[in-house]
Amino acid sequence: MMTGIQHLHGALRWVVLILMLLSIVKAFSGMSGGRTFDKGDYKRGLFTMISLHLQLVLGLVLYFGKGWSSMLGNADAMANTVMRFFSLEHMATMLIAVVLGTLGHSLSKRAEDDRTKFRRQAIWFTVSLVLILSSIPWPFRPGFEAYGWW
Repeated sequence: MMTGIQHLHGALRWVVLILMLLSIVKAFSGMSGGRTFDKGDYKRGLFTMISLHLQLVLGLVLYFGKGWSSMLGNADAMANTVMRFFSLEHMATMLIAVVLGTLGHSLSKRAEDDRTKFRRQAIWFTVSLVLILSSIPWPFRPGFEAYGWW
C-alpha cells in the first residue's frame, strides 16, 4: 500500500507544479494587465491550494508510514544525506510551502481590489513554488537517483 501512495505522491507532484505555474502566470498577467479577478481566478487558486493539501496528506502518510519520523534525533540518520533529507528537510520545507500557498489563496480571497488579489497570489504562490522546487528529490541530486521519478 505504501508503494501505491508513494507513486500517487510522485505523480501528484506534477499536478501541483502545473497548477502552481499556471496560477503564478495568470496572477502576474492579471496584475500587470489590469484584469478583474473573476471566478476562474478564484477557482484556480482554490484548486492549487487543494492540490497542495492533498499532497501534504499523502506526504504525511508516507512520513509516518515509512518510518521517516522515527529517524529524527538519530545521529547516524542525520549524518546520511538521504535520510536527513526525507526525515527532516523535505518535510519541514514542504510544510512551510503548503502554509505559504494557503496564504496565497486565503489572502487573495480577502483582498478588496483585483490588483491586490492578483499580487498576493503571485507573491505567495511564487515563494511557495521556489520552496517546493528546492525540496523535491530530483534524480540529479547525488544519492537521490532512486527517489526522483516514481
